[in-house]
Amino acid sequence: MQAEPKNSLVGEEYEVEVGPVAHGGHCIARTAEGRVLFVRHTLPGEKIVARVTEGDESSRFLRADAVTVLEPAKDRVTAPCPYAGPGRCGGCDWQHAKPGAQRRLKGEVIAEQLQRLAGLTPEEAGWDGTVMPAEGDKLPAGEVPQWRTRVQYAVDAESGRAGLRRHRSHEIEPVDHCMIAAPGVDELGIEQRGWSGMESIEAIAATGSQDRQVILTPRPGARLPIVELDKPVSVMRVGEKDGGVHRVHGRPFVRERADGRTYRVGSGGFWQVHPKAADTLVTAVMQGLLPRKGETALDLYCGVGLFAGAIADRVGDEGAVLGIESSKRAVEDARHNLTAFDRVRIEQGKVESVLPRTGITEVDLIVLDPPRAGAGKSTVSHLAGLGARRIAYVACDPAALARDLGYFREGGYRVRMLRAFDLFPMTHHVECVAILEPAEKGR
Repeated sequence: MQAEPKNSLVGEEYEVEVGPVAHGGHCIARTAEGRVLFVRHTLPGEKIVARVTEGDESSRFLRADAVTVLEPAKDRVTAPCPYAGPGRCGGCDWQHAKPGAQRRLKGEVIAEQLQRLAGLTPEEAGWDGTVMPAEGDKLPAGEVPQWRTRVQYAVDAESGRAGLRRHRSHEIEPVDHCMIAAPGVDELGIEQRGWSGMESIEAIAATGSQDRQVILTPRPGARLPIVELDKPVSVMRVGEKDGGVHRVHGRPFVRERADGRTYRVGSGGFWQVHPKAADTLVTAVMQGLLPRKGETALDLYCGVGLFAGAIADRVGDEGAVLGIESSKRAVEDARHNLTAFDRVRIEQGKVESVLPRTGITEVDLIVLDPPRAGAGKSTVSHLAGLGARRIAYVACDPAALARDLGYFREGGYRVRMLRAFDLFPMTHHVECVAILEPAEKGR
């Protein structure tokens, strides 16, 4: 471990009163000298002892953990997971908070980001301020939803044990059981096996089929182990030279189910992690867009075609959908998944490059589900110029969403409705669906 610089404050402890929640799974506090602390493992209103984990005398702010709780908040519970807590597994942020409190905290973060980055109140965004749990996730305090259908394990080089990374660290917390792992992942028994020579293991349990897959990343020069798990499973490996995902045994894809259709997802490609997420988001997007027969639509960052398929179903044979996706394998899967629709086309490449080349000057509907960084000003400006009557923006990061909503407002669009879903329980992540329309149609 590297020595801390001489002016490092790591290890220093401060007794503080905790202020509001902030984006990223922590709360804000200030020391008596006015230093800003971003503190994990605490809740607003608590009085705690915070121990600095990152930062020095010159830092704008310090990162810290709550190591002693002097006055707990009413929403605090004992973390159900034995691996949660300061210096332990970084997978969850809010194990110490009641489930309803977690959703309120996420709602406060969304509201703060909307106000700060887009200048919008919840009312102006058409949002009632609530974050809805997924079906079946409304559990009593102390119980944890088993929702994570894809788990990325890291492997300790010395012991060969699978574990999860600690917060903002390459260090590994060996685990015997991940409480938020879906039953289909849990039943594989990854944590009970030795994985010498492996750097990481991704375990995937499909929703709507019995498909199970593990993707192994060997350390340089290591040989693959014989994979014998507790359930039938396909095995893939990440190539040392090309970084590609290659089939070792079984199917090179898993079959996922959503909106009454089956979707092939290959090579560990993107699919929503919560088993209820795909259907939840399709329903929200379709209720917002209300597609009509014969309309034209864009599905940007389309992945394996989830939203393109849903829209194509609803616009019918006279309608048309263009999907754009950068991943070559995802494009192959999307084309396979949507072969039943003659009027669906999938193009490969980055949205900002492909969209201008299409020559499209107008469209009825747009859905975009960009990566965590958002779509960005130039892409939003282009979209705002296409005259869509409705736009659905699916976002896993409220800060990126708020920034892009500000750009859409500059382009003449207003938010008609926003909905928020807790599709990542115990973590700080939250999924939002914003529905936009031309401002002249507004109030």
